Amino acid sequence: MEKIEIRPRFQYSSPLPPEKVLQALEEALSRENAPINGLVIDHHVYLRIPHEDQHFWSPQLALEVEAAEEGSQINGLFGPRESVWLMYIFFYALMAFLSVIVMIMGFSQLNLGLSARILWALPVLLALFVLAYLTARAGQKLGHDEMHLLYDFFRGAVKS
Repeated sequence: MEKIEIRPRFQYSSPLPPEKVLQALEEALSRENAPINGLVIDHHVYLRIPHEDQHFWSPQLALEVEAAEEGSQINGLFGPRESVWLMYIFFYALMAFLSVIVMIMGFSQLNLGLSARILWALPVLLALFVLAYLTARAGQKLGHDEMHLLYDFFRGAVKS
């Protein structure tokens, strides 16, 4: 988990059956001094940093517990909160849409022999895209310690 990925994933095998894994996670979450908040629904578990300790870049951990030949297979996925994820998807889609519009207009004007100054917006849009990407990477670095906190909580709950 040292290199920064967009949405890091991991797999973990446990000798316990899925019901016991889910029960262990539910018990760990229900402890009064639990450092993590979470929710267990069916065979899915969602772990989050407590609200008072969260910041904009706080990650969350989604776990899926499945039966395996010997115990259970747990698939984990780290990611940003839904609001942060949605904001970045919207921004990237907006930049792509604006880029297409600018290219259509600019190349149409070039074809007609007119001035195509609008094409100068493309480097600006590219710079905005790169800026958004760099802020996302910086946010991942800011949430890195919390990601380890979530993972350690998960491992501690499943091993006990």
